[in-house]
Amino acid sequence: MSHHRLTPSVHDHKNALEEALGLLRTELELPGPYPADAVADARAAVAALKLPSYDLTAVDFVTIDPASSTDLDQAVFIEADGNGYKVMYAIADVPAFVAPGGPLDAETRRRGQTFYAPDGRIPLHPEVISEGAGSLLPGQECPAFVWHFTLDGDASVLTVGVRRARVISRDKLSYKGAQADLDAGTASPVLRLLREVGLKRVALERARQGASLNMPEQEIVQLPDGGYRIDAVPQLPVEDWNAQISLMTGMAAAQLMLAGKVGILRTMPAPDERSLKHFRLQTEVLGRPWDGEVSYGEYLRSLDPTDPRQLAIMHSAGMLFRGASYTAFDGTVPEDGIQSAIGAAYAHTTAPLRRLVDRFVLVICEALSNGGDVPGWARDALPLLPGIMAGSDQLAARMERLALDTVEAALLLNHIGQEFEAIVISGSKPQNGNGKTGNGNGKTGNGNGSSGIIQIAEPAVTARCAGELESGTKVRVRLVSSDITTRQIHFELIS
Repeated sequence: MSHHRLTPSVHDHKNALEEALGLLRTELELPGPYPADAVADARAAVAALKLPSYDLTAVDFVTIDPASSTDLDQAVFIEADGNGYKVMYAIADVPAFVAPGGPLDAETRRRGQTFYAPDGRIPLHPEVISEGAGSLLPGQECPAFVWHFTLDGDASVLTVGVRRARVISRDKLSYKGAQADLDAGTASPVLRLLREVGLKRVALERARQGASLNMPEQEIVQLPDGGYRIDAVPQLPVEDWNAQISLMTGMAAAQLMLAGKVGILRTMPAPDERSLKHFRLQTEVLGRPWDGEVSYGEYLRSLDPTDPRQLAIMHSAGMLFRGASYTAFDGTVPEDGIQSAIGAAYAHTTAPLRRLVDRFVLVICEALSNGGDVPGWARDALPLLPGIMAGSDQLAARMERLALDTVEAALLLNHIGQEFEAIVISGSKPQNGNGKTGNGNGKTGNGNGSSGIIQIAEPAVTARCAGELESGTKVRVRLVSSDITTRQIHFELIS
């Protein structure tokens, strides 16, 4: 499952959209510049770094990321092994730079993760680590947790282990460049094997009825007439294959911790019937109905994100991924430790530069894999991590939701007074005493009574509409107003 980032491409920084998006930092009280004592702690750790004795610098690891990325968490190497494969997956050794109980540790716990704000990235770690000594940059000798996998001919895991090692990435590949090489037949052996293993891991995902929500990157573009549109940049196949290696590692980490009876899982319940019904209604109005005859994961993989209506379906699918949480345990294995979208037990472990919990999972798994003791500082943090990550995830989700609300308001600026065909996703509900619907997404009706949630197809927007509305019915509505600053969109029912 991947995050989508909203990147304004407007050059005039005074336009209303950019100003509104920029104000989200203040409104949500997002983290500001890194504290001086935490930066000093990071610099001291870099200066005092001692590389592991286990030397894997001869292995031809490569990183595959967006071209502009410099915070590189993962590097991969794959080779054929008889009818199967050997995979080595190097993950940045962030724990080597963070002293437990120090200023840097405290600040990373306060942040929880890297925030991808509309006007720029807010890093979890200072750049001296995240884009310097801790990043798996090409040609740089780095500490890493290296996962060793042997796979059979179907790419199922036969054996797994993880050790701290020193590594050197040979090359920083971009997704576009890697895909172009694969398409042209000029790709390196590692990339060709990544495609081979990735496709087989996708087949295994389908067999366990897992679902990947591969959201495209989005770019907000200002039009000559003063309006806006969102351009979606679909994920490339190589991104999916690369993600499959990360998913495989997360599932292996979960199994290690479950066997050792200590750790923290990423869990998520299956979607409830109400959410499924809501989602089916949206797929109908957007022209790609999901009747449930194919699995949810298969349906998502069939969608074309270059089609605005199908992209809207992918956004709506996020509602079925609700309820994700972290389940920590020490001594008693959780009864329900499944991540339903993945279809297996799973742990976050491959992005320690950008997500706090991965730092603890890595040291726990390394200890369990090699018969060592789990460090006390990692064990002591387990009861605290679910709350820290929940707060951080909620803040990131709220930032993303408000950013999308802002963009949707911008998309409708030039359509005020126009009529639209829509479908009612959720029927009318009485409003509370202050004239607001209280749905929490910043969009309200007009304050004159009942309202419901509608979906229009073009532009693909979900919003509140004033009037008596019945779920599942098609209606005609008029756009009354759209305000970027307040993120409020007002529709009224015509018929």
